[in-house]
Formats: sequence, C-alpha cells, structure tokens
Amino acid sequence: MKVRTRRSAALISGGLVAVLLAGCGSEDQIWPFESSKGRMVVGMSDGILATDPAAGYDPGSWLLFNNVFQSLLSFPPGGSTPVPEAADECGFSDGSKTYTCTLREGLKFSNGHSLTSADVKYSFDRAIRINDPAGPAPLLSTIASISTPDEKTVVFRLKVPDATFPSKIASGAGSIVDSRVYPKDSLLKGGKTVGSGPYKLDSIDNSQADFSVYSGYRGTAEVKNSGVTMKLFRGDQQALKSALEKGDVDIAYRGLTAKTIAALDTSPTADKDGLDVVQGSSAEVQHMVFNVKDPVVGKLAVRKAIAHLIDRYALVSKVYESTATPLYSIVPVGITGHGNSFFNIYGDKPQPQKAKEILRDAGITEKVRIVLWSTPSRYGPATDDEFQTIADQLNASGLFDANMRSVPYGDYEKGIADGKYGVYVKGWVPDYPDPDNFTQPFFGDGNVLSNNYENADITKQIIPQTSSMTDRSSARQSFIKLQDAVARDLPLLPLWQGKQYAVAKENVRGLQNCLDTSTVFRFWELSTAG
Repeated sequence: MKVRTRRSAALISGGLVAVLLAGCGSEDQIWPFESSKGRMVVGMSDGILATDPAAGYDPGSWLLFNNVFQSLLSFPPGGSTPVPEAADECGFSDGSKTYTCTLREGLKFSNGHSLTSADVKYSFDRAIRINDPAGPAPLLSTIASISTPDEKTVVFRLKVPDATFPSKIASGAGSIVDSRVYPKDSLLKGGKTVGSGPYKLDSIDNSQADFSVYSGYRGTAEVKNSGVTMKLFRGDQQALKSALEKGDVDIAYRGLTAKTIAALDTSPTADKDGLDVVQGSSAEVQHMVFNVKDPVVGKLAVRKAIAHLIDRYALVSKVYESTATPLYSIVPVGITGHGNSFFNIYGDKPQPQKAKEILRDAGITEKVRIVLWSTPSRYGPATDDEFQTIADQLNASGLFDANMRSVPYGDYEKGIADGKYGVYVKGWVPDYPDPDNFTQPFFGDGNVLSNNYENADITKQIIPQTSSMTDRSSARQSFIKLQDAVARDLPLLPLWQGKQYAVAKENVRGLQNCLDTSTVFRFWELSTAG
C-alpha cells in the first residue's frame, strides 16, 4: 500500500502547527454569555488550489472539502477516532477486509438531490479513476471493489486488511459528490461545488472564498455562525499580519511566522490590542534524513555521533521561538503508539565525549566533512536557520566540518532522487491521525524519504501486522518495536513536533475546536460573543 505524500509535504510550508491545548476549558466555563451568529472572516496565507475533491491535496483545498462536503465518517473535535457523519453506522467484517456503512436518513445535496449509496460509490470510483496527480486517489488504493445492496448501504471490499481505512475516508479523500453533477472521468470546472456538508461555496477567486450555511445539512455539526469568508493571502505573511492588526480578519489561521506568533503571545499590549493567541494540538513533525548509502553518513558511527550532538531544546528555542517542542520518536505525542526510542538511546543533551568515542571506535579520527541540505520554499522560512544551527552544533564539538546549503525545492527533490545528498530535511503532517501514517510512508519501495533504508522486519512483518488491528491501542507495542529498530539503525533523526496556532480577535469563540491533530478546521465551531 502506497500512501500519498504531496499534501503532507505541502502542508509544512504554511508555518508551524501545536502540541496540546493550553488552558482552553469549555466555552461555558470561560464565556458565560451568548454567542451571536454573525459572519466570520478568516485569513490564511495559503490559496485554495482545487474545488473538486478528486483533485485537491493541499491544505486550502481540504479546508474547503471538510466544510462543503460530507464524508461517511468524521473526526470529532480533539478526537483521533472517526465517528459516523453521513453514515448512521459503519463496521468491519471479514478480518478487516470488508467495511460496511449504512447512511443516515434525509441526506440531500445543496441542489436538492437525494444523497444515496450510489453517490458514495460514484465518488470513490471517480477519484480512483481520475487519479489526478494532485488528488487523493493513493489514499484509496486498498479498495478492491464497492457494492451498493440498497440505497442506504455501501460495502467496501479491500485488497488487504486495512484498519486505517475508516481514518482515510474520514479525511478529505472521503468527500461525497453528486453523481448527477460531477463528470465521471474529468473534473468539474468553473469553481462550482455541490456537496451535502454544513456550508455551501457561494463564490471563489484568487483572493477570497465566500461560504454560506446550508440549511438542508443533516449530520453531526452544529453551526454557530451565519457564514464564513476566507481571505487568501497566497504566501504573503506580512499582508496577513497587517489584516489581523487592522481588524480586516477575525482570525489568522495559517501563515504567521514563528517570530510573529511568539511576539503576539508575549506582548504586554495584546489585551489592549484585542487579540488572543490560541494554541491547539498538532502532529506536524520534522526529521533530519540520512542517505544510508552515502559514503560519509552511510557509516552508522557517523549517524550515531550526530544523534549524540544535536541539542533540540536550543534548536526550538533559538530558531522557532519555542513554537515547537523537541521530538524523540517517529510517532509524535498525542498519537497512539508514541514512544521515546531516540531519547532512550541518545538522551536529550549533547554528549560530545560519547560522540568522539563512537567515531574513534569506528576508526574515524579526522573531522567528518558533511553538507546539510535545506529548502525553505517547502518546509518554511526558518528551515535554513534550523539547519545552519545544527551545523554550528556539530562543528562546536570539534568532530565535524559541517556546512548548510539551501536550494530551490525542484532542485532539492531532484538531488535527493539522484542520491546526491547525504543529509537533508523532510517535514510531515499526517493525512489522518494514526501511527500508520507516520511509519508506513517512510519505509519500503517508493517511500517518501528516498534514503535507501531497508528493514524487512518493518515492511514485511510490523506494518502488515498493524494494518489488520482494528483496535488501534492493541498495535501500540508493535509501533514501539518499529521505533526502537529505527532508533538503532538511524535512517532518520526526529527533530521537532510543531505547535498549531491561530490568532483571533478577543471576542471569537470556538477556535480551540478547530486546532487538533486531525487538521480539520471546523467552520461551524466559530462564533463571536454576543
């Protein structure tokens, strides 16, 4: 099974995203007064690249899909286990190779057409058939066939046991479209949408998207506003910051720099300015990746020495203004299967003497010359500073002669594919909050790291075994075993786990329910104090 990677890589460029909710309690506890159902204005630095779910795989497009279209399942605020949405109930049979859902009553698209099991089948078959280069089809690769015994029942038969299938179809990849509107073999043009979610898309252009509430929606969301306008700043972080300060947007969701977030969070005038910094949970991670066939870092002793020298606390403090936290595992905090394998082996503080002993025992007596490759255009503007800081840490030990080089993303990916880079950066935000999405894409043929690492225990045993475990908690020890093996072999070194932030006017409510590890920004939770 090969999982799509483009969205995960692309998400990083929008900025850092959060580890746990800090002091956010319930709305009733904090705000003992009524919310008004006014219109919300949200700004982000991303654009919306697609309005057809068969094509979009970027954060802006998935934000649209999650609010305009229904999926059979959805992630509740703060939860990582999918619950029924368009479905009334769903369940596995046949050893997690068959997944059956029954639709809830009264489902209708925004054009008045009834939503039936035929539309569900059509939506999945269509996304797989179109297989758009920027679409979600690879997430649906385990589907062998889909049948519809009646108008309310849809049966997915899978090629292999896939316990993560509910999470995959709860994402934007599971968006249900109207089979009478969307072309079978091509994308719907003109920026039009017909969905059954809580909102309708009224208009969209390069700078703005307007959404109104769909009164015929039948699902779990309780809408708390009268509509949402998305201001799209398309990479202009300064313009987003200015719009927030001038009051042109109620919320700045994605795109503010770590320095801006930190300054606002500690500003003595924040209350006077009427702005709140809201922190939520996130599963964004960043790794240093090693090409295990490189003539220098292909030597395990060199990789171990690096692991003993990096100071993650200094890194997140100096470069990211503490808007990230040190990470010592592949599976991040808040996801089932999280462990601290790298901490257990290499500790949390630099150990230059230990690094020196490892190198000398391997017969390496000269300074190790390496280049750390970076590309800020994909992984954020601070990436160059981050890798320069790491180079400085390595050089301070007297054991390395390390330099940082930054290249445009196109050249960067080509250099990795050609095996020219020994050490490079990879960021990751999950398509769904399950340990499988932090492990399976990194190992085996066609993996997203392209670092030549092979481990048959992982690819032939652990991953297939965990894929069949519908009780995800029962898979925890297997994922710990996987992380222990990776920590010993060091094909990559986890660096940090991000924090997710949004900045809003002080009268905005519900924002904390939009910032969690599912990466679903729930329009319907937003309101202003009445």
